[in-house]
Amino acid sequence: MAVLARDEILKLVRSGAIKIRPFDESLVGAGSIDLHLGSTFRVFRKPSNIIHVEDRVDYKTSTTVVKLKKNEHIIIQPGELVHGVTEENITLPSSLSGRIEGRSRFARIGLLTHVSSGFMQPGSSGKIVLEIVNLSPMTMALHPGTKVCQVVLEEVKGRGSYKGKFAGQISP
Repeated sequence: MAVLARDEILKLVRSGAIKIRPFDESLVGAGSIDLHLGSTFRVFRKPSNIIHVEDRVDYKTSTTVVKLKKNEHIIIQPGELVHGVTEENITLPSSLSGRIEGRSRFARIGLLTHVSSGFMQPGSSGKIVLEIVNLSPMTMALHPGTKVCQVVLEEVKGRGSYKGKFAGQISP
């Protein structure tokens, strides 16, 4: 399995094998594609009870969706987790998987853009949900449209097609 380089990524996007909407060729780096933060977030309600970590847990019972208007931002306090979503909708062929990685400029100020589920299954399609955490001692303001993460694409040995619970997601 190999990481795809810029020329291979562009070839696959141009052929339609990889679909990214919206797409800007200038966002393709040597071995990744920068992705923008969207304007929809899922925030946690103030603690009022215990969340039992079991297979049947439902994140929707302890969170609220917030949609920002143009030029708005969302505040994230030290230690706080919010779910965001990319502006881009990505469709991968069954021969490719992806890994979401943070950008070093934001990691250096204590912002993690995905905590635990940065894997894109082969054949998946949708916006990427980001688990964003502020590990700094300072309050941060997240602005939609910021190039907040990147996706690294890898060849898959064999073929796969994701059909799980979050297939086709468009919001966090």
